[in-house]
Amino acid sequence: MTPPPLHCPRCDRPVEGFGGCRSCAAEGIGVNAMPPLADLTGLDLAGYPGGPWGLPAALPVPGPPVTLGEGNAPNIRLRQDPDGGRDGGGHGARRARPAGELWLKYEGGNPTGSHKDRAMAVGVAAALACGADTVVAASSGNAGAAAAAYAARAGLRCVVFTTEAVPAGLRAQIDALGAERVVHRGTVPERNAAMARAVEEFGWYPLTSFSAPSPGGNRYANEGYKSVAYELARDFAGRRIDTVVVPTSRADLLAGIGRGFRELAGAGLIAREPRLVAAEPAAAAPYTAALRHGERGEQERTRVASRPTVAFSLGEERPCWQGLDALWRSGGTACAVDDEVIMAEHRRLAAEGLLLEPSSAVAAAVARELPVAPGAVVVAIGTATGLKGMGG
Repeated sequence: MTPPPLHCPRCDRPVEGFGGCRSCAAEGIGVNAMPPLADLTGLDLAGYPGGPWGLPAALPVPGPPVTLGEGNAPNIRLRQDPDGGRDGGGHGARRARPAGELWLKYEGGNPTGSHKDRAMAVGVAAALACGADTVVAASSGNAGAAAAAYAARAGLRCVVFTTEAVPAGLRAQIDALGAERVVHRGTVPERNAAMARAVEEFGWYPLTSFSAPSPGGNRYANEGYKSVAYELARDFAGRRIDTVVVPTSRADLLAGIGRGFRELAGAGLIAREPRLVAAEPAAAAPYTAALRHGERGEQERTRVASRPTVAFSLGEERPCWQGLDALWRSGGTACAVDDEVIMAEHRRLAAEGLLLEPSSAVAAAVARELPVAPGAVVVAIGTATGLKGMGG
């Protein structure tokens, strides 16, 4: 079954296929079409079992679920130094300790070790529903591993386009799960172009972004990220979540969490939507650069030079529109930290028993610098385990 065409949330034109809105792309703006928001009226959050399939009616995917038990990632309260953390520039200055609580939602607890499991569970189910026999992803590692796992679960062929920079542990995980790994020796845009040709020529079902400018990943798969918001609302019931900080590249996770909170607020299940903050490495920070502009039209068209960073799975030159929209709607912002601060946070988390990849540590590093009202809760999303990047 092929889902009906959707509309661009920016210009309201019909959108077909998975390349995003072509009209907006002609303006240099990447925009993903998204399904309508789900109506959560009558939901009892206390009875919500967690994960994307804990509430299948909120997903635009017919048919049986594809699942490995993803979701219900633990919430871990982080220690906070009495005199606060480093300043955002990484120069060692100290300031007053935030008055609220800092928590980490550890997505490394998912079956393949990252938040991508939530999306790939839904994306592979969508592929099955439309009769696909092959799914394809372009990935720096975690998305490819998740795609391989859920395709194997569903009995589908999986092809993963990667580069030589993918860590050995992630390459081994993708291979062990039975995917066909195509190593592209050019740039990431060239890798994505190779995937785009495969989608066009062979009709493979795309699970990740492949167009330029990037509109974000598979619009149905991204609905799986709403479950992060549902779980936070359930787990912190009776508490005020002031801010959720999200490692951001193409903003699939950021926008998905924002949509989840919008659905909860629309059903009266939370009093207000938390502020969202996009956490970025300073070497690749289009959202931080965009929000320095006063006009939204300028923000949408921002372009930066993306440089290599220790947060290897993050990095874009332009903001995806739905990420900006999530920040606008929630009154949020974007913050960038340099590699020194990222690695300092990586070590700090390890000292608490939490081994996260540097791309995940970005959120905790940013969260430590945010001013928070007394008694409020700040949640940093720790997107992936650091185990995959170890060894060679």
